[in-house]
Amino acid sequence: MDKRKLMLLVGALIVAIGTAFAARSLFAGAATPEAEAAAKMPMGDKVLVAQRALPVGTIITVDSVNFQAWPKDMVQDAYFVEGEADLQKLLGTVVRNPITAGEPLTKGNLVAPGDRGFLAAALGAGMRAVTIPVSARTGVAGFVFPGDHIDLVLTQTVKGDGDSRALKASETIMKNLRVLATDQSTEQVMVEGKTQVRAFSTVTLEVTPKIAEKIAVAQTIGTISLSLRSLADNSAELEQAIASGDVKIPAGVSKSQEEALLKQAMNRPLEVNKASFVTGGDVSRFQRSTIPVAQNRNNAPSYNPAPQMGGGMSAPVNRGPVVRVTRGKDTETVPVGGK
Repeated sequence: MDKRKLMLLVGALIVAIGTAFAARSLFAGAATPEAEAAAKMPMGDKVLVAQRALPVGTIITVDSVNFQAWPKDMVQDAYFVEGEADLQKLLGTVVRNPITAGEPLTKGNLVAPGDRGFLAAALGAGMRAVTIPVSARTGVAGFVFPGDHIDLVLTQTVKGDGDSRALKASETIMKNLRVLATDQSTEQVMVEGKTQVRAFSTVTLEVTPKIAEKIAVAQTIGTISLSLRSLADNSAELEQAIASGDVKIPAGVSKSQEEALLKQAMNRPLEVNKASFVTGGDVSRFQRSTIPVAQNRNNAPSYNPAPQMGGGMSAPVNRGPVVRVTRGKDTETVPVGGK
């Protein structure tokens, strides 16, 4: 190959390499401004958005909503804008329409206390609202807020004829009841950014019609106390219900429908059919652990039928050995070692 052809070949190679580098720089430079333009989308005011999915009837609490920056062109008049909306006044309002996580809240989606149909909007389908009296001792010292879930504990005294030592017992009769209001308030009072704990004399609960009937009867039997539930309890009990087959997810449902079914099952109130109970004898050896014994006309003790406790369970009855003692024409039955 002569010297001239060699020079032309080298020149063409240099031009090709230069063209390749120029094209690469051109494409790389074009992509960068586009990404920067997308990243620099103008943001407007902060609007109130849902921190999690809020189904119908959800009571707005501090941890359920938050202000978040929103694109300027997408801010609407119906949104709650930071600086214009008072978050304190929105606490205790109830969701009228379902809101997904991250979706802005609108003024038409909330029902405020005092509005017509407020309490009815807070209730789920087929549910009822009942109010029970409480005190600082039976109401967890005011640490129960609207939206919390609680259990109900019934404490009662079972008296026997002619026996001064009555049986004292307590049992959990209802579980996982949602608190709708304390006194006549459905909101949490905030002071300097902190939730204020306050005493209340009544609490309104969301229950089924059957549970409402049982609570009405329980109030005539003894004292009802609230027992605040942990947030983790619902998840654990839901897993057990799914494993046992009590909660079934139909085949072919979407993920959102499955989440809605699971959330509904997690928040449903429960009747305690096999209640655990505690008697005075379980906490003190000087208290009775069995049903008091009644006396008959001949002054002979006889066992009372065990009264039915909540959920169909009966308190324990002393059925130990007995001795028959005859004095003349009278025969007396005496329990051996009975209290």
